[in-house]
Amino acid sequence: MLNSTKNLSCLYFIAVVFVGCTGGISKDVKSVNNGAAAKDSKPNIIYILADDLGYGDLGVYGQELIETPNIDLLAKEGMLFTQHYSSAPVCAPARFSLLTGKHSGHSFIRGNDGWKERGDVWNYKAAIADSTLEGQRPIPSKTVLFPKMLQEQGYKTGMVGKWGLGAPHTDAIPTKMGFDFFYGYNCQRQAHTYYPVHLYKNEKRVYLKNDTIPPGTKLEEGASPYDAKSYEQFNKGLYSPDLMFDKVLSFINQNKDQPFFMYWATPLPHVALQAPARWVNYYVEKFGDEEPYLGQKGYFPSKNPHATYAAMISYLDENVGKLVSYLKSKGLYENTLIVFSSDNGPSFAGGAEPTYFDSAKPFKSEFGRGKGFLYEGGIRVPMIATWPKRIKAGTKTDHVSIQYDLASTLGDLLGFQMPGSDGISFLPTLYGDQQSQLEHEFLMWAYPEYGGQAAIRMDDWKLVRQHLKDQKAPTLELYNLGQDKAERYNVAQKYPDIVAKAVEIFDEQYEEPDLKVFSIPLISESLLIKDQ
Repeated sequence: MLNSTKNLSCLYFIAVVFVGCTGGISKDVKSVNNGAAAKDSKPNIIYILADDLGYGDLGVYGQELIETPNIDLLAKEGMLFTQHYSSAPVCAPARFSLLTGKHSGHSFIRGNDGWKERGDVWNYKAAIADSTLEGQRPIPSKTVLFPKMLQEQGYKTGMVGKWGLGAPHTDAIPTKMGFDFFYGYNCQRQAHTYYPVHLYKNEKRVYLKNDTIPPGTKLEEGASPYDAKSYEQFNKGLYSPDLMFDKVLSFINQNKDQPFFMYWATPLPHVALQAPARWVNYYVEKFGDEEPYLGQKGYFPSKNPHATYAAMISYLDENVGKLVSYLKSKGLYENTLIVFSSDNGPSFAGGAEPTYFDSAKPFKSEFGRGKGFLYEGGIRVPMIATWPKRIKAGTKTDHVSIQYDLASTLGDLLGFQMPGSDGISFLPTLYGDQQSQLEHEFLMWAYPEYGGQAAIRMDDWKLVRQHLKDQKAPTLELYNLGQDKAERYNVAQKYPDIVAKAVEIFDEQYEEPDLKVFSIPLISESLLIKDQ
């Protein structure tokens, strides 16, 4: 039987992640715990969103090469989710769903849209010279993000890291969309280097003493790929994650006497492969010699790509540990909800080699199965939540959740209703109250890129369709995740009733996007018959 909620009236460690799932649940649904925090002081909330961190990239999730003791400790001090999903397999749409509570069948942003009609938006130097070429297509000014709802609950809201949901000089920048403070990258493309010429503080650029080296620059002609000096130009100046972490602590310090929300959207470990030398050297000693990455898949060359990727994650882990220590030193840790997660699965670009680390373990990590794709390796992500005051230490849950659940969860916690949310609250799970926890009837993904894809998960069943927009024949794939986590065995022909149910849900939930570039065909009966 499929779980159904149609009959309902219808966070040295840290962060708050996006969780969610929808399906068949009325947008008016209220969790049984709505307003449950009224008896307690409002918790501080920290949401840490890693970028392209695979499900298997953390020690607590089975990683054997990369060391993440501080994040692992978060799990020991809180709750580890084993079935948490990203709302999309790439940056922008995942972040939009996280902040709005909408699944991708209802989202305004459903892919990475560079807003290219403005001009040469991919020209790094041109965008530095002309800020109107920076950033992604702006989300509508009327869009309600949950940080706005937190402001109405008396929270000071801050964001540090990568935005990607609206260019400078538009109404879709963080400080106009519910954040009191912003520091970091406005533009995803500018974030393709960790030594940028500038970052943004609120609405204005902050120029850094860094050289202008465009992503895609290769080794100088005649330079030896085995000589460390050949790579010096790619690792010079101020390292943006250092600057951003300082702002995380500064924001917390300035607002420690009132409830605060910090959305730490770190760009780590998204390529380019750039990391502090001390961490790179640590892993060079650990891993030994390796073949250099020469830039053939974009971004920058790296003499030690495996060591550098691992270094980026351990550096992030180190800062998570520092964050937890800071909270404890200020007496804030006990009443701080921290959620740690990732925006999608591991990348295949820029020298990242997820198969070496088995980054999506136990799912497949290779190209076509990780970032950019709706298989488990692309959308199953780690999530850890800690809140010593309320979450029992050392707990684990297999509750199925997704990023677009976060807004509803915070609404449930604080007593507000997120308008238009497709998510359901997982607050009962955090509290250890499984009897009160509503379950998703389904999870839904409508993704127009990498050929056009769609997916539905219902209980252990997962329908996947690929090539809905390109010239290849569309696929019809059905997997039983309870028996086949790696999605090896397509059983669509054996279970036509399950396929039909998934089709019905998708076609019922899918709304044509405002931006036609994001459109995909319905998974309609006629298309299925044609495929068969």
